[in-house]
Amino acid sequence: MKKQTLLNSSVEVPNIILGLMRIEALADEEIRALVGAAIDSGVTFFDHADVYGNSTHGCERRFGDSVTLSPTDRAAVTIQSKVGIRSGFWDYSKEHILRSVDESLAALKTDYLDLLLLHRPDALVEPDEVAAAFDALHSAGKVRQFGVSNHTPGQIELLAASLNQPLVVNQVQLSITHAPLIAAGVSANMAGLDQSIDRDNGILDYCRLKGITLQAWSPFQKGFFDGVFLGDRENYPELNDAIDDLASSYDVPAAAIAVAWITRHPANMQVVLGTTNIQRMRDSALGSDLPLTRPEWYRLFTAAGHVLP
Repeated sequence: MKKQTLLNSSVEVPNIILGLMRIEALADEEIRALVGAAIDSGVTFFDHADVYGNSTHGCERRFGDSVTLSPTDRAAVTIQSKVGIRSGFWDYSKEHILRSVDESLAALKTDYLDLLLLHRPDALVEPDEVAAAFDALHSAGKVRQFGVSNHTPGQIELLAASLNQPLVVNQVQLSITHAPLIAAGVSANMAGLDQSIDRDNGILDYCRLKGITLQAWSPFQKGFFDGVFLGDRENYPELNDAIDDLASSYDVPAAAIAVAWITRHPANMQVVLGTTNIQRMRDSALGSDLPLTRPEWYRLFTAAGHVLP
């Protein structure tokens, strides 16, 4: 398992994260088995959000009720959660951030979060309010580091101008087939080519320049919640052929190749796996440090339908 350090941190974290947004309906023993198998595979980083589950903090509560972490166990894992999405609106008010974090800590049965992310951009954000909330959480020892999710460079800069803590993570959607943050740069300045449209104001290059770690969610999604591309030979026959060829060459499952396409990128991204299937998690984690060559990486890129001008 490949490891890395986050900005302003001396703690090593794996480049594979287990997302726990689907565990609410699992039995206690199923959650323990999933978490235990992840740890055994080197996946010691767990991703939550207050909004995950049928009820607020639902998945966090199931994790806290099912998984007992001793102080030593807790120190050996990384737990992050997210805040800001409410029913019908987004909310980055100081009051909501503080209340939600307290509820997350209670649900997870932990004294602190390693990371807290702002989940999606709030159009009504007041950066000074966010800063006041972060200061209070950090000084109280409730949150150690902070980040964002789905934020553009301008939105990050706006927040950073008021914050006293660095934003160390930006969690974004990325897969071989849903890769505008990479594909736009490859075809920059090509008039008439939809791929060349910059849809995120240069998130990838900005985060690399600032030392912000990108976390890729939905690494197997075709598009925006359109289903997975693995095994979809009707829409992605060439891509699945390429994945299967490389899986055979490296003697790994197909999922590992899809993950490796992301982890191979020099931005040192982390991949967030949202599965509750233990074998799929293990298969995917094998893509942590596969050394895809440039020709192999670009073969997957073009097989997914992206253009090399």
